[in-house]
Amino acid sequence: MSTKKLYKDKLEIPKNVQVELDYNVIKVKGEKGEIQKKLNLPKIKIEKQDNIISFTSKYTSKREKRMVNTNKAHIKNMFKGVTEGFSYKLKICSGHFPMTVELKDKEIIIKNFFGEKVPRKSKILDDVKVTINGDEILVEGIDKEKTGQTATNLERATKIKNRDKRIFQDGIWITEKAGKPIRWQI
Repeated sequence: MSTKKLYKDKLEIPKNVQVELDYNVIKVKGEKGEIQKKLNLPKIKIEKQDNIISFTSKYTSKREKRMVNTNKAHIKNMFKGVTEGFSYKLKICSGHFPMTVELKDKEIIIKNFFGEKVPRKSKILDDVKVTINGDEILVEGIDKEKTGQTATNLERATKIKNRDKRIFQDGIWITEKAGKPIRWQI
C-alpha cells in the first residue's frame, strides 16, 4: 500500500509588486500596470503569506506537480509583465508587390499584399500597443499571452498557401519573441 505525501511548493513575490488572491483569481500590480488572471487549480490550494505564494496539494502525483508548475510559470510571466513588459518585433517583407501596413483603431490593415484588391486585417487585443516604424512593427504589452497573440495574428494575416516558401517570402514575420531573437527555418 503506497501513501502519498503532501506536496508543497512556493514562489517569491518580487519587490515593487503587489499580489491579491481571491480563491483562484490572482491580481498582480506593478510599475507598468495591473493583470488579472483566473487560475485552474482544482485540487491545489494557493495562499499568500507576506511576500511568498505557496501551493499545497494533498497528493504528490505527476498531474498535481505539472499543474503547480504551469500556474507558477503563469504567475512568473505576470510578475515580469508588470515590472518589465513584453515586446515582440516583426518585419514587413514585400518583394513582389509594395505592401502598405497601417494602424486603424484596434486593427492593422495590410493593403496590396500580393496585389490583392481587398485589404487583409489583423486584430489588436486589449492592453496591447502596436507601433509601425518603416518596415518594422513593435508589439508591446504587459500580458504575455495577449501580446504574443497579437503578434501571431499579424503573422497569420499574411500567410501564403500553395506557393513555394523559398521564393515567396512576402509577409509579416516575427523576428523577436518577448525580447529573444528567433532562428529562421523554412
